[in-house]
Order: sequence, then C-alpha cells, then structure tokens
Amino acid sequence: MGRTYRRVLLKLSGEALMGNLGYGIDPIVVQDIAKEIAEVVAAGIQVAIVVGGGNIFRGVKAASAGMDRATADYIGMIATVMNAMTLQDALEQMEIPTRVQTAIAMQEVAEPYIRRRAMRHLEKGRVVVFGAGSGNPFFTTDTTAALRAAEIDAEAIFKGTKVDGVYDRDPKVYPDARLYRTLTYAHVLAHDLRVMDSTAIALCKENDIPIIVFNLSVRGNIGRVLKGESVGTTVGGFCDIS
Repeated sequence: MGRTYRRVLLKLSGEALMGNLGYGIDPIVVQDIAKEIAEVVAAGIQVAIVVGGGNIFRGVKAASAGMDRATADYIGMIATVMNAMTLQDALEQMEIPTRVQTAIAMQEVAEPYIRRRAMRHLEKGRVVVFGAGSGNPFFTTDTTAALRAAEIDAEAIFKGTKVDGVYDRDPKVYPDARLYRTLTYAHVLAHDLRVMDSTAIALCKENDIPIIVFNLSVRGNIGRVLKGESVGTTVGGFCDIS
C-alpha cells in the first residue's frame, strides 16, 4: 500500500468513454467509471476530473485535414463539455454530487471555471469535472490537467490509459517492452516517452505534482490507484524499470 491521497485530479481521455465503440460514448463504460469514482469519494478522497473529447472530435486531426487549427480546437473543447456532462449525470445517478465547470462560458448547462469555487466544491465532497480544456486553442487537455491540478492544490494526477503504464517502447509492437515503475520528469522529456505533452510535464515538474499512469480498462484500477496502491507508473521519482 502506497500513500493515501486527500485531493487528486483524474485525467480521462475521451477515447476512454467510448470503450470498444468506434465513436461516441459507451454508457456501460461511463457507468463503470462513475461507480469506481463514487467508491473513492465515499472513502473521503476529493476528486477533480479533466476529460478529453477525442471520442467526439479531435482538433489536431481536423486541422491536418484543412480546418483552421484554432476553430478545430474550439470545437474539440465543446466536445469535452459533452463528455463532462455525461460523467456528471452518471455520478449523480449514484448520488455523488457533481459540478461541471467550463473554461468557455456555458451558463445554461455548467458553471464557469472559478478556482475558489472549485476548491469549495471539493471541500464539500463534490466531484468537479473541468470541461472545455483551458479555454485556449493550441493547448491539450493534458496541459489543462496539469494546470488545474496546480491551481486546486491536487496531490497527484492520475492518467487513465489503455496500457498498464509507461514502457520503454511500444508494448503493442514490441512484446519484450519493459514497464517503468517510476520515472523522473527529465527522463520522460529526454526520451520523448509521451506520458503527457511536454508543456504538461514541465508544469508538473515545476509544481512537484507526481503523475501516475495506469490502465483504465482493468476493472477496479481507479479505486486502487486513487487509494494509493502501487499500480502503473509514477512519474516524479527515480527511474525503475521492471
């Protein structure tokens, strides 16, 4: 058993919400994620979430196809709000009070992002889902996760992926790829391991926020990592490869 956390930020990709579908949102997957988060909140851990929008719209891909990059990114931000509202609904069906805060004003469906209000919600045991990224084009939701984690004084970022953690090379291509248990920020940047984008890594390094990368598709993993069990790869310590 590792450390126990008081306040954490969970980073979910939009793709995580679509499960095995090729597009959109799988309600069963969302319900499973919400159930695990609910168990963690019931244990007294304060949880904030940043969710991506790649299951609905990916700005970079659209820009590469000829769309103006800033416009494509704004559309992607709106997609994240759809995912945030979906998570909110699933959590509240499990009687976990949840607030969606957006970096782009959408007062009919969500609160504006206000740091002190977000922290107050967390203190009252509410889950806060941050939508619309940082509100600025050219920034990823990974960078948003690092930024919001620093702003709300989160003790760690937990990034759910489709693999067990960070490997020295692609495990889907190389069966002998080795899993890192711990990594330094510098090693991630120097070897371009793509845990998160370089801006996000730099923000986490500057603010001493560890990043725990884990396999979201393994049932129960959200609860395990948020409760401090040794799962996946921790970025922020020394380098240890298994």
